[in-house]
Amino acid sequence: MRCCLILILCVYSSASIGELRIEVTQGLDKPVHVAVVPFNWRGWGSGADTLTDVVNSDLRLSGRFKTTPVEQMLSRPHKSKDVLYRDWRLLKVEYLVVGEIRRDGDNLEVTYELHNIVTKTREHKETIVGARDELRDMGHHVSDIVFEKLTGIEGAFATRIMYVTALGSIEDRTFRLNIADADGHRVETVLETKEPILSPAWAPDGNRVAYVSFEEDSKPAIYIQDLEARSRRMVTNFRGLNGAPAFSPDGTKLALVLSKSGNPDIWTYDLRTRDMLKVTRHYGIDTEPSWSADGKSIVFTSNRGGSPQIYQMRLRDLNVERLTFEGDYNARASVLSDGSGLVMVHRRNDIYHISLLDLKRGRLSVLTQTSLDECPSIAPNGSMLVYATQHAGQGILAAVSIDGGVKFNLPSSEGDVREPAWSPKKRKVFTPIFK
Repeated sequence: MRCCLILILCVYSSASIGELRIEVTQGLDKPVHVAVVPFNWRGWGSGADTLTDVVNSDLRLSGRFKTTPVEQMLSRPHKSKDVLYRDWRLLKVEYLVVGEIRRDGDNLEVTYELHNIVTKTREHKETIVGARDELRDMGHHVSDIVFEKLTGIEGAFATRIMYVTALGSIEDRTFRLNIADADGHRVETVLETKEPILSPAWAPDGNRVAYVSFEEDSKPAIYIQDLEARSRRMVTNFRGLNGAPAFSPDGTKLALVLSKSGNPDIWTYDLRTRDMLKVTRHYGIDTEPSWSADGKSIVFTSNRGGSPQIYQMRLRDLNVERLTFEGDYNARASVLSDGSGLVMVHRRNDIYHISLLDLKRGRLSVLTQTSLDECPSIAPNGSMLVYATQHAGQGILAAVSIDGGVKFNLPSSEGDVREPAWSPKKRKVFTPIFK
């Protein structure tokens, strides 16, 4: 048995490893004009600039907002009583974010306010408390609340993105499974190996991930890794294909692809009892399963009709229904949380794009104009999706809003990037303390 070199099995963190940066390529034609005043710091030490930069960057890089440079601000208030609405109207600012940070021992208390400049009213105020090393998380929380107040959509700045980076030449390649904040910062490497890593997937609790690795004699096996306990276990390593793991919405099962009985079929694996159930039985290839939000059905790719298309299986009776009919290639589908549509890879004019199929109207919309697009993953708020593509001969991640109006690239500081998966929940949730 040839041993594979596994360099890392525990999670470690480094800002220099595979960090992503956001490059907005298309924003809204009329973005909302927001000003984020530098937060005031009370107490010894510093840190206000970090939180202010996080909020300002989150809003600006979302593609939905225009932010005001600090040097253009006519005043720098920190509380309601200091806000002069006239100053901000002169700058054509529509909304204003002000606040301050108070250090209390090892904790930080952040108080912030959102003001509507047009109506001259304060629309929101809250105070949150966190540890000193949670300053970036607190900044993402402020961004999420501001985003939700101004768009009606829950923010996703406090979430994370998992992805695979390939470094080095084809003959001597290293693969890393990384996790970063949604803004590309605080990269954590979960696994580093000389063998490929495929199909990373999040558990609903955000604490476990599943993936395919080829560490056992260069054969595929499915692993589950606990990010908090820094431990992992092998789930399957049957003869043939072991691939495409997907957690059920309640986190108790995996849908996966196995070929141990012949053709690749979809199976379910109970993580508590370890019972397995073969749910598709067809001479064609069935692969790439994903769950409906209610956990009652599985969507998958199959060539049983002659070309790769999307099908849905109802688990209670194993009834299968074809969902896609436009084009000769549709694959890697995920169902929107409200069940209204599918995000998938669609081939048009021999170019692979990310597309959205409206299941109610039967209308297909192409969301991306890049080529070789693959592996779409939907943000937990359902408003954005991240995918892998090619840019200037390099594999990068990119993101697009569900309506196609906002687009940005997330190139890595090193290597080719592929196989993105957006986390199902936020890294840290803060309970507001209202004053």
